[in-house]
Amino acid sequence: MSLEARIYSVLVISSSETFDKAMLGLLPPSEYQPVYFISNVSEAKRYLAERSFDFIIINSPLPDDNGIRFATDCCRSMTTAVLLLVRNEIHAEIHNKVVSHGVFTLPKPTTKTMIAQTLGWLASVRERLRNLEKKTLSVEERMEEIRIVNRAKLLLVSELHMTEPEAHRYIEKQAMDTCVLKQVIAERIIKTYS
Repeated sequence: MSLEARIYSVLVISSSETFDKAMLGLLPPSEYQPVYFISNVSEAKRYLAERSFDFIIINSPLPDDNGIRFATDCCRSMTTAVLLLVRNEIHAEIHNKVVSHGVFTLPKPTTKTMIAQTLGWLASVRERLRNLEKKTLSVEERMEEIRIVNRAKLLLVSELHMTEPEAHRYIEKQAMDTCVLKQVIAERIIKTYS
């Protein structure tokens, strides 16, 4: 799927109706949906308990929090790109606090052009995170396969008195002869001898 065809879910946390209206104009449904607008961190936490979002945009300060800790916490999920907008006077200080967590920051006031450009950066980061998720899953799947095959080899060694290399060759040969994965053969061996 190309980047143009991606649709991103967005959670906007802001207590400013003016900001919300401007953001709504920058988040067309053809590229961003669903888009939720909420006004405080407490409500945002409830939303995040129910679902994840590709982008979280925080217009700080909020009525119940400045949003800084919340922004860094959101980056821990490894699936979300976070943008924090803060007053220009404190931008450098806040940026230094949150950059190591992966939070993007913009000083306020800002322009629609700058926010639109930042949305492109968020999309790039989200795609990178998506690729890392896939790699992590494939590594975990590969490790699970290795565990299962090793367990089957151990059973062949203990039950059929094969050496470890013989057990390994047996599983590989069975997989090739039957055109199935080594994991399938290993699972059959485990089922037979357990």
